[in-house]
Amino acid sequence: DTTSFEIPHPTDLNEWKKLHHDTESVFIQLSQAITDLYQSNITQTKLGDVQVLDIKPKSWEDNGKVLVYTHGGAYIFGSANSTIGIAVLAANATGLRVISINYTVAPFSKWNQTTDEVISVIQALKDQQGYSLDDIAMFGDSAGGGLVASSILKMRDEGLGMPVAAVLWSPWLDLTGNGDTYFTLKNADPYLSYDLFLKKAASAYADPPDQRNPYVSAIYGNFSKGYSPTLIQGGTREILLSEFVRLYQALDQADIPVKLDIYDGMPHVHQILYKTPES
Repeated sequence: DTTSFEIPHPTDLNEWKKLHHDTESVFIQLSQAITDLYQSNITQTKLGDVQVLDIKPKSWEDNGKVLVYTHGGAYIFGSANSTIGIAVLAANATGLRVISINYTVAPFSKWNQTTDEVISVIQALKDQQGYSLDDIAMFGDSAGGGLVASSILKMRDEGLGMPVAAVLWSPWLDLTGNGDTYFTLKNADPYLSYDLFLKKAASAYADPPDQRNPYVSAIYGNFSKGYSPTLIQGGTREILLSEFVRLYQALDQADIPVKLDIYDGMPHVHQILYKTPES
């Protein structure tokens, strides 16, 4: 339950460091059972001056393709290390090599620097490791899903091309909290509260005047200029549900291949519930 965390004032960096330290152990605990189960080959390295984890499933065979992951945590929690469980689940399910980006969390990095970190990893995979964008897909959960969605818009607008596909698990796509289900599902979501938690996290990542920038909240992007084919997954017990619908409609109206895949009764990022049939 994220609402149990006390969010510091944006300028109190010592308190932010303490909060990040305290939450890391919670995330690590969630990941441990998954990493123990699947026994992937995990190495730490750098791409484009950004720390990443390189995850290969147990019986990995190189097919020349790679999946790039940006973790969730409301932009203020988590690391590649503590969220390794989700990257391992994806590697095991797809058989792909997964690169998990250890991007700098807020408020130590704001949206412009954070999206640049993500893009620099993609560029390094192309320039240093010889991948083409046709062999790079991206996925992220929660804030990480929003980070994938907005980074692709920024890549496109900077003339860098786009990954071959995007997979968004319960993506946080509108940091202003304007979606209908922020209100209608306020008491149904077991994990998230906008007023008690997400609003403060949003301000740590992006000043309120910046929160409608498409590189912060991808829902405000112009998709008529093209976009990666996208899969959006979520559950019916999420305050973010209307954002999934709004992004689906925006992509569909722009004739971008898109699938909206919603699971009945499921909470935020239900894929982490790896023993359930929905996951």
